[in-house]
Amino acid sequence: MPLSANWKAYQQLMRLDKPIGTYLLLWPMLWALWIAAQGLPRLDLLAIFIAGVYVMRAAGCVINDFADRKIDGLVKRTKTRPLATGVISAKGALILFFSLCLLAFGLVLFTDLMTIKLSFVALLLAASYPFMKRYTHWPQLILGMAFSWAIPMAFSAQTGALPLTAWLTFAAAVSMTVAYDTYYAMVDRDDDLLIGVKSTAVLFGDWDRTIIALLQGITLALLLWVAQIEQLGLFFYLGLSVMTALFVYQYVITKQRERDACFKAFLNNHLASLAVWVGLVLHYL
Repeated sequence: MPLSANWKAYQQLMRLDKPIGTYLLLWPMLWALWIAAQGLPRLDLLAIFIAGVYVMRAAGCVINDFADRKIDGLVKRTKTRPLATGVISAKGALILFFSLCLLAFGLVLFTDLMTIKLSFVALLLAASYPFMKRYTHWPQLILGMAFSWAIPMAFSAQTGALPLTAWLTFAAAVSMTVAYDTYYAMVDRDDDLLIGVKSTAVLFGDWDRTIIALLQGITLALLLWVAQIEQLGLFFYLGLSVMTALFVYQYVITKQRERDACFKAFLNNHLASLAVWVGLVLHYL
């Protein structure tokens, strides 16, 4: 295989061509850094955590495709993935996964001892999530914890502590992730039912959009609690209002549960998270 074609396959495996997933990790992590620092965080930590998000998101995609390599070919959306088609070997994917994890750990070594200890939890969550869909209908919860674990790590690195605000922000991000990844799972629900893959979309059934709305309401309530504790002002509430409007928009467009609409609702969540971060930036300015 030509080197350029091989690199393209590895890019696809790490989802470097699909940055939305990275943004979904990035914005909540930036919420945490800005709240912890009460404004612009330390620039070294900002660089470390942004790089860490990109590296660990890539690692998560690799181990996800490794775990799903035998079933991705049976799902319409995933049948052309490099491991499903055999373009990349399982051994090659594992080597890449561990290399990315070592790179991420190298970044964490530039922080403090508490953050280094927390990074082992991050690795455990990232490595275990892809296998959960075989055992539980709640893999989205594990994903939410994996995606959001950078939040307590950011508080730890910036302040050396894990206050209530850190855990409220973490819980808000977890709730939001379960909601938007349920939209994502709704895209594949028909295929998943046929091959026996578990998900919240399968578990919730006809209650899917109602429960998603409830989870999004919990996200908003937790962020309002954070706002009260941290005495956040008008700009943050404006960002939260944009998030609320986007949640309503997602609910409306998925009324018929069409695949494209559910996928569009999933993608839309990065804008909701971005709005909250912009609100925080403007508040602390």
